[in-house]
Amino acid sequence: MHSDRPQDDLPLGLTVYSMPTAAQIAADPVARTRVGRWKMILVLLICAAPVVASYFSYYVLRPEGRRNYGDLIDPQRPLPDLVGTTLDGRSVNLRTLKDQWLLVIVAGGACDPACANHLYFQRQLHEGLGKDKERVDRVWLVDDSAPVDQALLPALRDATVIRVPKASLAQWLVPQDGQPLENHLYVVDPMGNWMMRFAPGINLTTAPKIKKDLERLMRGSDGWNQPRSR
Repeated sequence: MHSDRPQDDLPLGLTVYSMPTAAQIAADPVARTRVGRWKMILVLLICAAPVVASYFSYYVLRPEGRRNYGDLIDPQRPLPDLVGTTLDGRSVNLRTLKDQWLLVIVAGGACDPACANHLYFQRQLHEGLGKDKERVDRVWLVDDSAPVDQALLPALRDATVIRVPKASLAQWLVPQDGQPLENHLYVVDPMGNWMMRFAPGINLTTAPKIKKDLERLMRGSDGWNQPRSR
């Protein structure tokens, strides 16, 4: 017998295509590479988020009329691939200092009165951060071959002191016009970027302004970095 039902009335054939399984994706090298790249980007974004948030809250969301005392460095300058020498003769690459906030001064080993003043206020500012001081490292970059006075060593017990060539430092740090490198206090973020420079002449009047800037940076990046093992 022949059916009188028109051809158009015949039931439609449906084909169901299954989605590729995780195993199939893993077997595809192109897909595997793509997934790996996205995972790497996600990890980098998560790691960078606290520092980015600190900059955003500090420079964008700050209340009208509130001004930072330090000069923001734009564009930021990453720690150079520069090897220096510690006071006990060990070689240290400056890039190994990242993952902490760094409060940096530059001065010759003889440490004149201006240097001694910087070391004093660097130490006081660090102590003034309270619990956050463990997230900040004091760094003295000695830019000549002069020996460091032994009398200074007790005050440098928890500081990082590295001897580096002055010419190499000048390719990374930049002072204000007409000022030498030694006249400033510099701030490096945990990602290893030099991002702030304070004006010359740290004293009892300007130190509280510097402290406020540092406290804001600490609040904005809370939880980003951990105390460095010593």
